[in-house]
Amino acid sequence: MPIKKISKELNSSTYFLTFTIKKWYYLFDRHNRWNIIAESLRFCQKKKGLKLYGFVFMLNHIHLITESCDTSGFVRDFKRHTSREIHKNIVATEPNIEKLFVETDETYSIWQDTNMPIILQSEKFFQQKLNYILENPVRKNYVSDSSFWYWSSANEKCELKTDNVNE
Repeated sequence: MPIKKISKELNSSTYFLTFTIKKWYYLFDRHNRWNIIAESLRFCQKKKGLKLYGFVFMLNHIHLITESCDTSGFVRDFKRHTSREIHKNIVATEPNIEKLFVETDETYSIWQDTNMPIILQSEKFFQQKLNYILENPVRKNYVSDSSFWYWSSANEKCELKTDNVNE
């Protein structure tokens, strides 16, 4: 069952996370926006100790299986950084859509507030969520095989790499 926030007591657990664009707007499929997400995740892997066990980038949301000693900090920093970078990208490439992400108080936000964090407490549940992630592009009929979707841990040719669960 998804929870709203990551508790301090469970901050270093393995999580299934979903980050969704406001209004479910198809945003990632152009202007190298998937690269912004990938670069941020790579940075977190190298510099912040993030373990990435599975991922898929869809047109308007991403799913991750992660582990970190500070998952709530990762979520906060990741969303803040990618929001800023994607905002710059939108201003440079599609300024007419910027207004979709301006709040009533004039703040700018591309991400929905919830992250749908689900703690993965068993190997069976981990595998179930990993299969869900990998099959997402197939369920949407974007590809016939999960390994054909470039921005997925199912695709060996993807430039973003996952960490080994057993390390």
